[in-house]
Amino acid sequence: MLTVERHARILEFLKQKETATVKEIGEVTKASESTIRRDLNELEKKQQIKRVHGGAALVHQKSQEPTLSEKSPQYKTAKQAIATSAAALIDKGDTVFLDAGTTTVEMIPWLTDQSLVVVTNGIPHVQKLMEQGIETYVVAGKAKQGTGALIGTKAVSTLQEYHFDKCFLGMNGIHASQGYTTPDPEEASVKRQALEQSQSTYVLADASKFGEVSFSSVAALSDATIMTSGELSAQQHKEIKQSTTIKVVPS
Repeated sequence: MLTVERHARILEFLKQKETATVKEIGEVTKASESTIRRDLNELEKKQQIKRVHGGAALVHQKSQEPTLSEKSPQYKTAKQAIATSAAALIDKGDTVFLDAGTTTVEMIPWLTDQSLVVVTNGIPHVQKLMEQGIETYVVAGKAKQGTGALIGTKAVSTLQEYHFDKCFLGMNGIHASQGYTTPDPEEASVKRQALEQSQSTYVLADASKFGEVSFSSVAALSDATIMTSGELSAQQHKEIKQSTTIKVVPS
């Protein structure tokens, strides 16, 4: 089988299965594991697949976003581990932006310093922050159906009034060349403005976000530190580390 034919067969197989191991792909293509690894590296460079631990998955160009109820149960243990480590970065008396999202909301039970000031655009975050006794500010804006995020020009202009010690963002896509992305242009603007208003920014992401590219660009990888508990492929880790810092927390 010619290389181009093998690449086409690999992509066809991944369309059927979404993810596959090197061994499975080798069985389908009748090629050695070393050949398959070379093929996967080439396809990843072309941004057609992403390497995952032990195999590969398709790269999806995402323009639609799952709802909060759909996302909440996914990667729950990883999200909690990331959130716990992220909360530990906050110092006494910090001013913090807490982005809408299912990972950032997991930080709230760990925020016990009553001198904190938190600004958020996450509607589900507000009551939880108040229950913790945290001084809370909520940005203006349009409530986004499905995710409970406040977005739009009003949210952006509200954020311009504040300055943060630390900013914690959720993200739908993290890609070595495409940077941080999210499906909604209005939400991308909110994330970008929060990042610009902050001295330090952290993107909290489970393993599913790496190698993905969504519709709207937020920022370059170098604009934030990534916190994850996922296992990246060696190629992904190498490419991303060239642009920014990755903190891998135990899950």
